[in-house]
Order: sequence, then structure tokens, then C-alpha cells
Amino acid sequence: MGFIDAVIRPQYLTKSFVKIILFSLMPILYSRYNKELNLNSLFKVKSKKEIIIALISGAAVFSFILGAYLILGGFFDFSNVVSSLSANVGIDNSNFIFVAIYISFINSLLEEFFFRGFAFIKLKEVASRKFAYIFSSLAFALYHVAMMIGWFDISLFILTLSGLFVGGIIFNYFNEKYKNIYVSWLIHMFANFAINIVGFMLFNMI
Repeated sequence: MGFIDAVIRPQYLTKSFVKIILFSLMPILYSRYNKELNLNSLFKVKSKKEIIIALISGAAVFSFILGAYLILGGFFDFSNVVSSLSANVGIDNSNFIFVAIYISFINSLLEEFFFRGFAFIKLKEVASRKFAYIFSSLAFALYHVAMMIGWFDISLFILTLSGLFVGGIIFNYFNEKYKNIYVSWLIHMFANFAINIVGFMLFNMI
């Protein structure tokens, strides 16, 4: 996906289709080969408490991201974000709302299934806990590098990359605690809600 984002740069619909294949079908096909890999357990919620915790945590993350942008956004240059999205993947005012819906609900689930379910919970069963934490979080952060090329100056780029790594660690904590991806998915969803609101602002839609 990094190669596709940075080099091929297809339109967003094509890229999303490829991502669905790589992030969902590939792990599922591998689980057919490795019978000991049970992916069904990733979707089991044990209590309503988990959902409540996820919603509260998600609301906190939403407030933090949006608040950080409103307070600190003026200190950074976001002018390249809109032009890069339009030029590289064909996202503009006419389709951003549909992209935002996809990012919030479907894309967040794909990333949680792959980076937290497959590359953390299941990886932790065959590798050390420390390795699974670092590998999953680092892969999650580096995956976003290709799509963010040209968006920010180096200072904001490093800050964003560090935030993604720390976010991956936090998501992994919830996955480890509850042994499913639902909690981290809901939190990820709220994070994307905040990011999409920032996107609406940058596209001058609100």
C-alpha cells in the first residue's frame, strides 16, 4: 500500500479497493492456510462496559484532536494538504463527504483488523509482547508516510508520525485488555471523525 500510495497514486476509489483486498482478504486467506489462526475471536465483545469505555475514550480522543487543531493549527502550514489530495488521488469538494464516510466507518475497521487484530493480537501469540507492540505501531505509522508525502513541512510531518505511533500503542493496549478490535475500532472511528472535520475546514466546506 505504501508503494501504491507513493508511486502509482491511483484514484481514491481504486486505491480503496486494493486496500480492502490487502488488509482484509490477505489475512483471511492466510488464516485458511494456517488453521491455528482464528480471526473470529477478534470480533467478540464480552460486555456492554467495553462499548461504553470505547465511546468515552473515543469522545476524549475526538476532543483532543479537534482541540489541538483549533489551538495549534495556526502555527503550521496545511496549505499543501488540499492540493496534494486533489492532484494525487482526486479528492475535492465534490466527493470529500463520501471519502469522509468511508474513512470513518470502513477504512478505520480495515486498519484495526490488519494492524491491531492481525499484526498485534495474533502476532503476539507467536512473538514477544514487546515486539508485537512495536511492530504493529511502527507499521501503522510508517504506512501513513506514503500517503502524507508533500502534505506538511518536516516538523509537522515528524509530529504526525510520532502521534500515529503513540496512537498505535494506545490502540494495542485496548486490544490487549479486551482481546478484540471493537474498542480500538470505535476510538479510531472518533479520531477519524475529528480528522474529517479538519478536512471539511481545509476544503472550506464548513
